Amino acid sequence: MSELKNDRYLRALMQEPVDRTPVWMMRQAGRYLPEYRATRAVAGDFMSLCKNAELACEVTMQPLRRYPLDAAILFSDILTIPDAMGLGLYFETGEGPRFKNPIRSKADIDKLPIPDPEGELQYVMNAVRTIRKELNGSVPLIGFSGSPWTLATYMVEGSGTKTFSKVKGMMYSEPKMMHQLLDKVADSVTSYLNAQIAAGAQSVMIFDTWGGVLTPRDYEEFSLNYMSKIIDGLTRENEGRKVPVTLFTKNGGQWLEKMAATGCDALGLDWTINIAEARDRVGSKVALQGNMDPSMLYATPDRIRQEVQTILADYGDKGTGHVFNLGHGITPEVTPENAGAFINAVVDYSPKYHK
Repeated sequence: MSELKNDRYLRALMQEPVDRTPVWMMRQAGRYLPEYRATRAVAGDFMSLCKNAELACEVTMQPLRRYPLDAAILFSDILTIPDAMGLGLYFETGEGPRFKNPIRSKADIDKLPIPDPEGELQYVMNAVRTIRKELNGSVPLIGFSGSPWTLATYMVEGSGTKTFSKVKGMMYSEPKMMHQLLDKVADSVTSYLNAQIAAGAQSVMIFDTWGGVLTPRDYEEFSLNYMSKIIDGLTRENEGRKVPVTLFTKNGGQWLEKMAATGCDALGLDWTINIAEARDRVGSKVALQGNMDPSMLYATPDRIRQEVQTILADYGDKGTGHVFNLGHGITPEVTPENAGAFINAVVDYSPKYHK
């Protein structure tokens, strides 16, 4: 594997000195870019794009050609694991993801396989290998997965939801059954992320999109416990360097100390918590990633630059350990120019905090 020319992102996650704050964006390869929309049209649909290693590589590289980003993130979807378990993932236009065979009973859970990452999910590993080769050491590659609770939410609901009635119904009325499902999903996520690391991912992130809908007690029992289990089972060193792990729970600001105790290297923050407060609470236990409100990208470039400066100042000169990002994914209606204003502002304004 080629030598890494820019390891700023990995060093910040390990809280080592950097010359400026590294920056990347969740969903940086996405619909806000015209070149992404053109490639997706060639692929035909979203999953065909995910399953074609060359096209997945192309869309991963597109934002890096436009912006001075410090990391690439694998182009894939969090629902690849449930799909590989036989739930029949499909996408309804304007409706988001759906499953033909949602989980309804213990028998459904009993028959769920643990997918082979180099079998049913080999297309993801092929994408990782292709992207790593194409990056040629320019920046590190981030691999990722959804958290067990988040994946279980889609698997039980059968689609996106605002009420979480089916999955919370199962959690409260059949807790044993829910634990059985989460245990299987956690084992699948562990082998999936380890395969991504073996294929060339230099850092991994666990996205717990729906952990924030739980009570504090249920969050610990049904979400955090399983992410902790995954972290315990991950390959933490490869190619002669540490593989940092970032944990992100949307609306998880109240649980940062417990998240930091899992043994992860970094916490992703959404925009509902002040980054200075988060730093005070977790100290130097973990690095922090975040945390500008993605909707700020609808503002003027001047306002965007001002917000970047505010967040950098809030984090302050506490040394390294900050990866600048949005508090969630960039939205499709944002202009590429405004995304550029955000990224360039981090590049321009952060060096003074790293003297």
